[in-house]
Amino acid sequence: MNGGSTIFTRQIYRSDMLRCALCSSAPCSAACGRLDPAKLLRSIWFDNEKAAAACLPESDACRDCPAPCEDACVRPHEVPIRALVERLQSEIRPRLDLTGPADEARLRTELCGVPLENPFLLSSSVVASTYDMCARAFEAGWAGAAFKTVCSFDIHEASPRFSAITGDSGSIIGFKNIEQLSDHSVAENMAIFRRLKQNYPTKCIVASIMGQNDAEWEDLARQCEQNGADVIELNFSCPNMADGSLGSTIGQVPELVERFTAAARRGTKLPILAKLTPNVTVMRPAAEAARRGGADGIAAINTIKSIVGVNPHTYVSAPAVRGMSAVGGYSGPAVKPIALRFVAELAQSPTLAGMHISGQGGVETWMDALEFILLGAGSIQITTAVMQYGYRIIDDLKAGLSYYLAEKGFDRVGALTGLALDSVSESTDVLERDTVVFPRFLPERCIGCGRCEISCADGGHQAIRLDGDRRPRLDGKKCVGCHLCLLVCPQRAIVSARKRIRRG
Repeated sequence: MNGGSTIFTRQIYRSDMLRCALCSSAPCSAACGRLDPAKLLRSIWFDNEKAAAACLPESDACRDCPAPCEDACVRPHEVPIRALVERLQSEIRPRLDLTGPADEARLRTELCGVPLENPFLLSSSVVASTYDMCARAFEAGWAGAAFKTVCSFDIHEASPRFSAITGDSGSIIGFKNIEQLSDHSVAENMAIFRRLKQNYPTKCIVASIMGQNDAEWEDLARQCEQNGADVIELNFSCPNMADGSLGSTIGQVPELVERFTAAARRGTKLPILAKLTPNVTVMRPAAEAARRGGADGIAAINTIKSIVGVNPHTYVSAPAVRGMSAVGGYSGPAVKPIALRFVAELAQSPTLAGMHISGQGGVETWMDALEFILLGAGSIQITTAVMQYGYRIIDDLKAGLSYYLAEKGFDRVGALTGLALDSVSESTDVLERDTVVFPRFLPERCIGCGRCEISCADGGHQAIRLDGDRRPRLDGKKCVGCHLCLLVCPQRAIVSARKRIRRG
Protein backbone atom coordinates (compact mmCIF):
# COMPACT_ATOMS: atom_id res chain seq x y z
CA MET A 1 0.00 0.00 0.00
CA ASN A 2 1.10 3.54 -0.70
CA GLY A 3 1.62 5.27 2.63
CA GLY A 4 2.81 8.60 1.24
CA SER A 5 2.58 11.52 3.64
CA THR A 6 1.07 13.80 0.99
CA ILE A 7 -2.22 11.91 0.78
CA PHE A 8 -4.14 14.00 3.30
CA THR A 9 -2.35 17.33 2.75
CA ARG A 10 -4.76 19.80 1.21
CA GLN A 11 -3.33 22.78 -0.60
CA ILE A 12 -6.51 24.59 -1.71
CA TYR A 13 -9.43 25.22 0.60
CA ARG A 14 -13.03 26.40 0.45
CA SER A 15 -11.86 29.68 1.95
CA ASP A 16 -9.89 30.32 -1.26
CA MET A 17 -13.13 30.43 -3.25
CA LEU A 18 -15.78 31.58 -0.80
CA ARG A 19 -17.45 33.92 -3.29
CA CYS A 20 -18.12 31.07 -5.73
CA ALA A 21 -21.86 30.40 -5.93
CA LEU A 22 -21.41 26.85 -7.31
CA CYS A 23 -23.79 27.77 -10.11
CA SER A 24 -26.13 25.58 -12.10
CA SER A 25 -25.17 25.69 -15.81
CA ALA A 26 -22.27 27.88 -14.73
CA PRO A 27 -21.48 30.85 -16.99
CA CYS A 28 -17.74 30.44 -16.30
CA SER A 29 -17.68 27.05 -18.03
CA ALA A 30 -19.77 28.33 -20.93
CA ALA A 31 -17.23 31.12 -21.44
CA CYS A 32 -14.18 28.85 -21.37
CA GLY A 33 -13.39 26.97 -24.54
CA ARG A 34 -10.72 24.74 -22.98
CA LEU A 35 -11.75 23.50 -19.56
CA ASP A 36 -14.77 23.11 -17.31
CA PRO A 37 -13.84 25.56 -14.53
CA ALA A 38 -17.15 25.12 -12.69
CA LYS A 39 -16.48 21.40 -12.26
CA LEU A 40 -12.94 22.10 -11.10
CA LEU A 41 -14.19 24.61 -8.54
CA ARG A 42 -16.78 22.15 -7.26
CA SER A 43 -14.02 19.57 -6.85
CA ILE A 44 -12.05 22.01 -4.70
CA TRP A 45 -15.15 22.71 -2.63
CA PHE A 46 -15.73 19.00 -2.04
CA ASP A 47 -12.17 18.13 -0.94
CA ASN A 48 -11.35 16.62 -4.32
CA GLU A 49 -8.43 18.69 -5.57
CA LYS A 50 -6.28 15.68 -6.47
CA ALA A 51 -8.81 14.00 -8.74
CA ALA A 52 -9.49 17.40 -10.32
CA ALA A 53 -5.81 18.04 -10.98
CA ALA A 54 -5.39 14.56 -12.43
CA CYS A 55 -7.91 15.41 -15.14
CA LEU A 56 -6.11 18.56 -16.26
CA PRO A 57 -4.03 18.58 -19.45
CA GLU A 58 -0.26 18.53 -18.98
CA SER A 59 0.09 21.99 -20.50
CA ASP A 60 -1.09 25.05 -18.62
CA ALA A 61 -4.41 25.78 -20.32
CA CYS A 62 -4.78 29.06 -18.44
CA ARG A 63 -1.41 30.57 -19.35
CA ASP A 64 -1.80 33.88 -21.18
CA CYS A 65 -5.58 33.47 -21.04
CA PRO A 66 -7.57 36.72 -20.56
CA ALA A 67 -9.90 34.81 -18.19
CA PRO A 68 -13.29 35.18 -19.88
CA CYS A 69 -14.53 32.84 -17.17
CA GLU A 70 -14.09 35.61 -14.60
CA ASP A 71 -15.83 38.14 -16.84
CA ALA A 72 -18.79 35.76 -17.21
CA CYS A 73 -18.99 34.88 -13.51
CA VAL A 74 -22.26 35.81 -11.79
CA ARG A 75 -20.00 37.67 -9.37
CA PRO A 76 -17.59 39.14 -11.94
CA HIS A 77 -13.95 39.00 -10.81
CA GLU A 78 -14.87 38.12 -7.22
CA VAL A 79 -13.79 34.49 -7.64
CA PRO A 80 -10.12 33.94 -8.63
CA ILE A 81 -11.02 31.22 -11.13
CA ARG A 82 -7.88 31.36 -13.25
CA ALA A 83 -5.60 31.48 -10.19
CA LEU A 84 -7.33 28.46 -8.66
CA VAL A 85 -7.03 26.41 -11.85
CA GLU A 86 -3.40 27.43 -12.15
CA ARG A 87 -2.80 26.26 -8.59
CA LEU A 88 -4.32 22.90 -9.43
CA GLN A 89 -1.92 22.76 -12.38
CA SER A 90 1.24 23.99 -10.66
CA GLU A 91 0.85 22.97 -7.00
CA ILE A 92 -1.25 19.82 -7.05
CA ARG A 93 -0.65 18.04 -10.35
CA PRO A 94 3.18 17.75 -10.00
CA ARG A 95 2.76 15.97 -6.65
CA LEU A 96 0.26 13.37 -7.81
CA ASP A 97 0.97 9.67 -7.52
CA LEU A 98 -1.67 8.99 -10.19
CA THR A 99 -1.80 10.86 -13.46
CA GLY A 100 -5.31 10.00 -14.53
CA PRO A 101 -8.78 9.19 -13.20
CA ALA A 102 -8.95 6.15 -10.96
CA ASP A 103 -10.94 3.08 -11.95
CA GLU A 104 -14.44 3.27 -10.45
CA ALA A 105 -14.58 -0.53 -10.34
CA ARG A 106 -12.93 -0.23 -6.93
CA LEU A 107 -16.13 1.33 -5.63
CA ARG A 108 -18.30 -1.73 -6.22
CA THR A 109 -19.67 -3.13 -3.00
CA GLU A 110 -22.87 -4.60 -1.55
CA LEU A 111 -25.64 -3.89 0.92
CA CYS A 112 -26.67 -7.08 2.72
CA GLY A 113 -25.83 -9.04 -0.42
CA VAL A 114 -27.46 -6.61 -2.84
CA PRO A 115 -24.83 -5.39 -5.36
CA LEU A 116 -24.02 -1.67 -5.38
CA GLU A 117 -22.16 0.15 -8.14
CA ASN A 118 -20.67 2.38 -5.43
CA PRO A 119 -21.42 2.90 -1.74
CA PHE A 120 -23.49 6.09 -2.21
CA LEU A 121 -27.28 6.16 -1.85
CA LEU A 122 -29.85 8.86 -1.32
CA SER A 123 -31.28 8.62 2.19
CA SER A 124 -34.98 8.44 2.85
CA SER A 125 -36.21 12.02 2.54
CA VAL A 126 -37.50 14.59 0.10
CA VAL A 127 -34.47 14.00 -2.18
CA ALA A 128 -35.86 10.53 -2.98
CA SER A 129 -39.59 11.13 -3.00
CA THR A 130 -40.70 10.82 -6.65
CA TYR A 131 -39.92 8.70 -9.67
CA ASP A 132 -38.39 11.63 -11.53
CA MET A 133 -36.08 12.56 -8.67
CA CYS A 134 -34.76 9.03 -8.21
CA ALA A 135 -34.38 8.59 -11.97
CA ARG A 136 -32.31 11.76 -12.26
CA ALA A 137 -30.15 10.66 -9.33
CA PHE A 138 -29.62 7.23 -10.89
CA GLU A 139 -28.69 8.83 -14.20
CA ALA A 140 -26.21 11.06 -12.35
CA GLY A 141 -24.46 8.01 -10.88
CA TRP A 142 -25.97 7.26 -7.48
CA ALA A 143 -26.00 3.54 -6.71
CA GLY A 144 -29.45 3.58 -5.20
CA ALA A 145 -32.00 5.38 -3.07
CA ALA A 146 -33.83 4.88 0.18
CA PHE A 147 -37.23 6.13 -0.91
CA LYS A 148 -39.11 8.57 1.33
CA THR A 149 -40.91 6.60 4.03
CA VAL A 150 -44.02 4.82 2.81
CA CYS A 151 -46.95 4.80 5.23
CA SER A 152 -50.71 4.22 5.14
CA PHE A 153 -51.78 7.37 6.98
CA ASP A 154 -52.45 10.87 5.68
CA ILE A 155 -49.54 13.29 5.61
CA HIS A 156 -50.15 17.04 5.51
CA GLU A 157 -46.93 19.02 5.69
CA ALA A 158 -46.43 22.40 7.36
CA SER A 159 -45.13 25.48 5.53
CA PRO A 160 -42.37 26.50 5.90
CA ARG A 161 -40.69 23.38 7.22
CA PHE A 162 -36.93 24.03 6.94
CA SER A 163 -34.46 26.26 8.75
CA ALA A 164 -30.69 26.30 8.96
CA ILE A 165 -27.54 27.59 10.60
CA THR A 166 -25.08 28.87 8.00
CA GLY A 167 -21.36 29.52 8.00
CA ASP A 168 -19.41 32.54 6.80
CA SER A 169 -19.69 31.37 3.19
CA GLY A 170 -23.47 31.06 3.44
CA SER A 171 -23.31 27.29 3.19
CA ILE A 172 -25.38 25.20 5.58
CA ILE A 173 -23.67 23.93 8.72
CA GLY A 174 -26.74 22.65 10.51
CA PHE A 175 -30.15 22.00 8.97
CA LYS A 176 -33.49 21.58 10.74
CA ASN A 177 -36.59 20.04 9.23
CA ILE A 178 -40.10 19.38 10.50
CA GLU A 179 -40.93 17.27 7.44
CA GLN A 180 -42.82 14.01 7.86
CA LEU A 181 -43.25 11.01 5.56
CA SER A 182 -44.28 10.40 1.94
CA ASP A 183 -47.51 12.17 1.02
CA HIS A 184 -48.18 9.67 -1.79
CA SER A 185 -50.54 6.78 -1.19
CA VAL A 186 -49.12 3.29 -0.73
CA ALA A 187 -50.45 2.35 -4.17
CA GLU A 188 -48.78 5.36 -5.79
CA ASN A 189 -45.44 4.51 -4.15
CA MET A 190 -45.69 0.88 -5.22
CA ALA A 191 -46.19 2.05 -8.80
CA ILE A 192 -43.06 4.16 -8.50
CA PHE A 193 -41.05 1.17 -7.23
CA ARG A 194 -42.19 -0.96 -10.15
CA ARG A 195 -41.28 1.71 -12.66
CA LEU A 196 -37.87 2.37 -11.11
CA LYS A 197 -36.98 -1.32 -11.03
CA GLN A 198 -38.11 -1.77 -14.63
CA ASN A 199 -36.10 1.17 -15.93
CA TYR A 200 -33.10 0.93 -13.57
CA PRO A 201 -32.70 -2.78 -12.76
CA THR A 202 -29.11 -2.41 -11.51
CA LYS A 203 -29.92 0.33 -9.00
CA CYS A 204 -30.71 -0.51 -5.38
CA ILE A 205 -34.18 0.47 -4.20
CA VAL A 206 -34.40 0.68 -0.43
CA ALA A 207 -38.04 0.90 0.66
CA SER A 208 -38.38 2.85 3.89
CA ILE A 209 -41.59 2.00 5.70
CA MET A 210 -43.45 2.94 8.88
CA GLY A 211 -46.48 1.13 10.25
CA GLN A 212 -48.94 1.90 13.03
CA ASN A 213 -49.19 -1.70 14.25
CA ASP A 214 -47.83 -5.18 13.61
CA ALA A 215 -50.15 -5.84 10.71
CA GLU A 216 -49.16 -2.65 8.88
CA TRP A 217 -45.42 -3.29 9.29
CA GLU A 218 -45.89 -6.79 7.89
CA ASP A 219 -48.15 -5.70 5.03
CA LEU A 220 -45.97 -2.78 3.94
CA ALA A 221 -42.87 -4.97 3.89
CA ARG A 222 -44.71 -7.57 1.79
CA GLN A 223 -46.00 -5.01 -0.70
CA CYS A 224 -42.59 -3.40 -1.14
CA GLU A 225 -41.00 -6.75 -1.92
CA GLN A 226 -43.75 -7.61 -4.40
CA ASN A 227 -43.29 -4.30 -6.22
CA GLY A 228 -39.57 -4.26 -6.81
CA ALA A 229 -37.76 -3.14 -3.65
CA ASP A 230 -34.35 -4.69 -2.98
CA VAL A 231 -34.07 -3.82 0.70
CA ILE A 232 -36.58 -2.85 3.40
CA GLU A 233 -35.65 -0.05 5.81
CA LEU A 234 -37.70 0.28 9.00
CA ASN A 235 -38.12 3.90 10.09
CA PHE A 236 -37.78 3.77 13.86
CA SER A 237 -36.27 7.24 14.00
CA CYS A 238 -38.27 10.08 12.42
CA PRO A 239 -38.54 12.79 15.12
CA ASN A 240 -41.40 14.66 13.43
CA MET A 241 -44.42 12.38 13.82
CA ALA A 242 -47.31 13.82 15.82
CA ASP A 243 -48.41 10.44 17.15
CA GLY A 244 -46.26 9.52 20.13
CA SER A 245 -46.24 5.85 19.16
CA LEU A 246 -44.39 6.36 15.87
CA GLY A 247 -40.90 7.15 14.62
CA SER A 248 -38.21 7.99 17.15
CA THR A 249 -40.50 7.01 20.04
CA ILE A 250 -40.26 3.40 18.86
CA GLY A 251 -36.50 3.63 18.39
CA GLN A 252 -36.04 4.54 22.05
CA VAL A 253 -37.74 1.33 23.24
CA PRO A 254 -35.83 -1.87 22.33
CA GLU A 255 -38.88 -4.05 22.95
CA LEU A 256 -40.86 -2.14 20.31
CA VAL A 257 -37.92 -2.24 17.88
CA GLU A 258 -37.76 -6.02 18.20
CA ARG A 259 -41.53 -6.43 17.94
CA PHE A 260 -42.00 -4.37 14.79
CA THR A 261 -38.84 -5.72 13.15
CA ALA A 262 -40.23 -9.21 13.65
CA ALA A 263 -43.53 -8.09 12.16
CA ALA A 264 -41.79 -6.76 9.05
CA ARG A 265 -39.69 -9.91 8.83
CA ARG A 266 -42.88 -11.98 8.62
CA GLY A 267 -43.83 -10.00 5.53
CA THR A 268 -40.59 -10.26 3.54
CA LYS A 269 -37.51 -12.30 2.76
CA LEU A 270 -35.62 -9.20 1.63
CA PRO A 271 -32.74 -7.80 3.68
CA ILE A 272 -34.00 -5.51 6.45
CA LEU A 273 -32.27 -2.41 7.81
CA ALA A 274 -33.48 -0.89 11.06
CA LYS A 275 -33.01 2.89 10.91
CA LEU A 276 -32.40 3.92 14.50
CA THR A 277 -32.77 7.19 16.35
CA PRO A 278 -29.76 9.09 17.75
CA ASN A 279 -32.02 10.56 20.44
CA VAL A 280 -30.69 8.03 22.94
CA THR A 281 -27.58 7.77 25.09
CA VAL A 282 -26.58 4.37 23.69
CA MET A 283 -27.81 2.88 20.40
CA ARG A 284 -26.62 -0.67 20.91
CA PRO A 285 -29.66 -1.99 22.86
CA ALA A 286 -32.02 -0.98 20.05
CA ALA A 287 -29.67 -2.43 17.45
CA GLU A 288 -29.46 -5.73 19.33
CA ALA A 289 -33.25 -5.77 19.55
CA ALA A 290 -33.48 -5.23 15.79
CA ARG A 291 -31.16 -8.18 15.23
CA ARG A 292 -33.30 -10.39 17.46
CA GLY A 293 -36.31 -9.32 15.43
CA GLY A 294 -34.66 -10.39 12.19
CA ALA A 295 -32.85 -7.29 10.87
CA ASP A 296 -29.80 -7.80 8.70
CA GLY A 297 -28.34 -4.34 9.22
CA ILE A 298 -28.63 -0.93 10.85
CA ALA A 299 -29.00 2.51 9.27
CA ALA A 300 -27.61 5.28 11.46
CA ILE A 301 -28.15 8.04 12.16
CA ASN A 302 -31.43 9.82 11.52
CA THR A 303 -31.84 13.45 12.53
CA ILE A 304 -31.38 14.76 16.08
CA LYS A 305 -34.20 16.52 17.92
CA SER A 306 -33.43 20.23 17.94
CA ILE A 307 -34.49 23.84 18.22
CA VAL A 308 -32.77 26.19 15.78
CA GLY A 309 -32.88 29.87 16.56
CA VAL A 310 -35.44 32.08 18.25
CA ASN A 311 -36.66 35.26 16.56
CA PRO A 312 -35.84 38.16 18.94
CA HIS A 313 -38.93 40.07 17.82
CA THR A 314 -41.63 37.39 17.63
CA TYR A 315 -40.01 35.01 20.18
CA VAL A 316 -40.79 32.05 17.89
CA SER A 317 -38.16 29.53 16.87
CA ALA A 318 -37.58 28.54 13.24
CA PRO A 319 -39.26 27.49 11.09
CA ALA A 320 -42.24 29.52 12.27
CA VAL A 321 -45.69 28.39 11.17
CA ARG A 322 -48.32 31.00 12.04
CA GLY A 323 -46.66 31.95 15.28
CA MET A 324 -45.72 28.42 16.36
CA SER A 325 -42.82 26.08 15.82
CA ALA A 326 -41.83 22.62 17.00
CA VAL A 327 -38.85 20.54 17.93
CA GLY A 328 -37.53 19.08 14.67
CA GLY A 329 -34.78 16.96 13.17
CA TYR A 330 -31.23 18.37 12.92
CA SER A 331 -28.83 17.27 10.19
CA GLY A 332 -25.91 18.53 8.12
CA PRO A 333 -22.15 18.74 8.82
CA ALA A 334 -22.75 19.71 12.45
CA VAL A 335 -24.09 16.25 13.30
CA LYS A 336 -21.30 14.23 11.66
CA PRO A 337 -19.23 13.78 14.85
CA ILE A 338 -22.30 12.41 16.64
CA ALA A 339 -23.11 10.10 13.74
CA LEU A 340 -19.54 8.79 13.63
CA ARG A 341 -19.68 8.06 17.35
CA PHE A 342 -22.84 5.96 16.97
CA VAL A 343 -21.51 4.10 13.93
CA ALA A 344 -18.33 3.22 15.82
CA GLU A 345 -20.38 2.06 18.81
CA LEU A 346 -22.36 -0.31 16.60
CA ALA A 347 -19.34 -1.56 14.66
CA GLN A 348 -17.36 -2.31 17.83
CA SER A 349 -20.14 -4.38 19.43
CA PRO A 350 -19.45 -8.14 19.33
CA THR A 351 -23.19 -8.82 19.57
CA LEU A 352 -23.74 -6.96 16.29
CA ALA A 353 -20.88 -8.59 14.37
CA GLY A 354 -21.71 -9.23 10.73
CA MET A 355 -24.55 -6.72 10.53
CA HIS A 356 -24.36 -4.19 7.71
CA ILE A 357 -24.14 -0.57 8.81
CA SER A 358 -25.47 2.06 6.42
CA GLY A 359 -23.86 5.24 7.71
CA GLN A 360 -25.33 8.71 7.39
CA GLY A 361 -25.33 12.08 9.09
CA GLY A 362 -23.46 15.11 7.78
CA VAL A 363 -21.79 13.56 4.73
CA GLU A 364 -20.88 16.18 2.10
CA THR A 365 -17.55 15.01 0.69
CA TRP A 366 -15.81 11.76 -0.12
CA MET A 367 -13.62 12.36 2.93
CA ASP A 368 -16.71 12.45 5.14
CA ALA A 369 -17.85 9.18 3.60
CA LEU A 370 -14.40 7.66 4.10
CA GLU A 371 -14.55 8.42 7.82
CA PHE A 372 -17.85 6.53 8.13
CA ILE A 373 -16.42 3.58 6.21
CA LEU A 374 -13.24 3.49 8.31
CA LEU A 375 -15.44 3.34 11.42
CA GLY A 376 -17.49 0.41 10.15
CA ALA A 377 -20.07 1.59 7.60
CA GLY A 378 -20.56 -0.55 4.50
CA SER A 379 -22.70 1.96 2.60
CA ILE A 380 -23.37 5.70 2.81
CA GLN A 381 -26.67 7.58 2.66
CA ILE A 382 -26.93 11.33 2.03
CA THR A 383 -29.69 13.94 2.11
CA THR A 384 -28.76 17.41 3.39
CA ALA A 385 -25.79 17.88 1.06
CA VAL A 386 -28.00 16.92 -1.89
CA MET A 387 -30.63 19.43 -0.79
CA GLN A 388 -27.97 22.13 -0.76
CA TYR A 389 -25.83 21.21 -3.76
CA GLY A 390 -27.83 18.78 -5.89
CA TYR A 391 -27.36 15.24 -7.18
CA ARG A 392 -24.20 16.41 -8.99
CA ILE A 393 -22.13 15.91 -5.81
CA ILE A 394 -21.96 12.22 -6.74
CA ASP A 395 -19.23 13.08 -9.27
CA ASP A 396 -16.81 14.20 -6.57
CA LEU A 397 -17.92 11.56 -4.09
CA LYS A 398 -17.02 8.83 -6.56
CA ALA A 399 -13.93 10.47 -8.05
CA GLY A 400 -12.41 11.39 -4.70
CA LEU A 401 -12.95 8.00 -3.11
CA SER A 402 -11.76 6.18 -6.26
CA TYR A 403 -8.59 8.25 -6.34
CA TYR A 404 -7.95 7.60 -2.66
CA LEU A 405 -8.40 3.84 -3.07
CA ALA A 406 -6.01 3.76 -6.01
CA GLU A 407 -3.47 5.98 -4.27
CA LYS A 408 -3.49 3.82 -1.16
CA GLY A 409 -3.38 0.58 -3.11
CA PHE A 410 -6.82 -0.81 -2.22
CA ASP A 411 -8.62 -2.79 -4.92
CA ARG A 412 -12.07 -2.51 -3.34
CA VAL A 413 -13.86 -0.09 -1.06
CA GLY A 414 -14.95 -2.87 1.29
CA ALA A 415 -11.34 -3.36 2.35
CA LEU A 416 -11.53 -0.05 4.21
CA THR A 417 -14.48 -0.98 6.42
CA GLY A 418 -13.61 -0.69 10.09
CA LEU A 419 -9.89 0.05 9.71
CA ALA A 420 -10.06 2.90 12.24
CA LEU A 421 -11.99 1.06 14.94
CA ASP A 422 -8.95 -0.10 16.90
CA SER A 423 -8.00 3.54 17.51
CA VAL A 424 -11.34 4.45 19.12
CA SER A 425 -12.02 4.01 22.83
CA GLU A 426 -15.09 4.88 24.88
CA SER A 427 -12.76 5.99 27.67
CA THR A 428 -10.01 8.61 27.69
CA ASP A 429 -8.14 6.53 30.29
CA VAL A 430 -6.29 4.69 27.50
CA LEU A 431 -4.57 7.85 26.25
CA GLU A 432 -0.83 8.32 26.84
CA ARG A 433 -0.22 11.43 28.95
CA ASP A 434 3.54 11.53 29.53
CA THR A 435 4.57 13.36 26.35
CA VAL A 436 3.78 16.65 24.61
CA VAL A 437 3.56 17.61 20.95
CA PHE A 438 4.36 21.30 20.61
CA PRO A 439 2.94 23.53 17.87
CA ARG A 440 5.29 24.63 15.10
CA PHE A 441 4.99 28.07 13.49
CA LEU A 442 5.42 28.61 9.74
CA PRO A 443 6.76 32.17 9.33
CA GLU A 444 6.17 32.20 5.58
CA ARG A 445 2.42 31.94 6.18
CA CYS A 446 2.09 34.03 9.32
CA ILE A 447 0.59 37.52 8.90
CA GLY A 448 1.05 38.57 12.53
CA CYS A 449 -2.65 38.77 13.42
CA GLY A 450 -2.14 37.55 16.97
CA ARG A 451 -5.15 35.25 17.05
CA CYS A 452 -2.96 32.50 18.50
CA GLU A 453 -1.77 34.81 21.29
CA ILE A 454 -5.32 35.82 22.23
CA SER A 455 -6.66 32.26 22.30
CA CYS A 456 -3.70 30.91 24.25
CA ALA A 457 -3.93 33.77 26.77
CA ASP A 458 -7.69 33.60 27.32
CA GLY A 459 -8.46 29.96 26.52
CA GLY A 460 -5.17 28.15 27.01
CA HIS A 461 -1.98 28.37 29.07
CA GLN A 462 -0.44 31.79 28.26
CA ALA A 463 2.38 30.17 26.31
CA ILE A 464 2.39 32.39 23.19
CA ARG A 465 3.40 36.03 22.80
CA LEU A 466 4.05 38.23 19.78
CA ASP A 467 7.54 39.67 19.41
CA GLY A 468 8.36 43.13 18.07
CA ASP A 469 7.87 41.94 14.49
CA ARG A 470 4.45 40.52 15.37
CA ARG A 471 5.64 36.94 15.10
CA PRO A 472 4.53 34.33 17.67
CA ARG A 473 7.02 32.99 20.17
CA LEU A 474 6.36 29.86 22.21
CA ASP A 475 7.21 29.40 25.88
CA GLY A 476 7.91 25.68 26.10
CA LYS A 477 7.73 25.74 29.89
CA LYS A 478 4.09 26.82 29.76
CA CYS A 479 2.87 25.07 26.59
CA VAL A 480 0.94 21.86 27.26
CA GLY A 481 0.48 20.93 23.59
CA CYS A 482 -3.30 21.42 23.52
CA HIS A 483 -3.14 22.71 19.90
CA LEU A 484 -5.84 25.34 20.34
CA CYS A 485 -3.59 27.71 18.41
CA LEU A 486 -3.62 25.39 15.37
CA LEU A 487 -7.39 25.47 15.28
CA VAL A 488 -7.84 29.24 15.48
CA CYS A 489 -5.09 30.35 13.08
CA PRO A 490 -6.82 31.87 10.02
CA GLN A 491 -3.69 31.38 7.86
CA ARG A 492 -2.98 27.73 8.70
CA ALA A 493 0.44 28.99 9.75
CA ILE A 494 0.67 26.64 12.75
CA VAL A 495 1.17 22.90 12.43
CA SER A 496 1.97 20.04 14.74
CA ALA A 497 5.63 19.40 15.54
CA ARG A 498 7.01 16.18 14.15
CA LYS A 499 8.22 14.73 17.46
CA ARG A 500 6.80 14.14 20.90
CA ILE A 501 8.91 15.11 23.88
CA ARG A 502 8.73 13.91 27.46
CA ARG A 503 7.06 16.25 29.91
CA GLY A 504 9.55 18.15 32.00
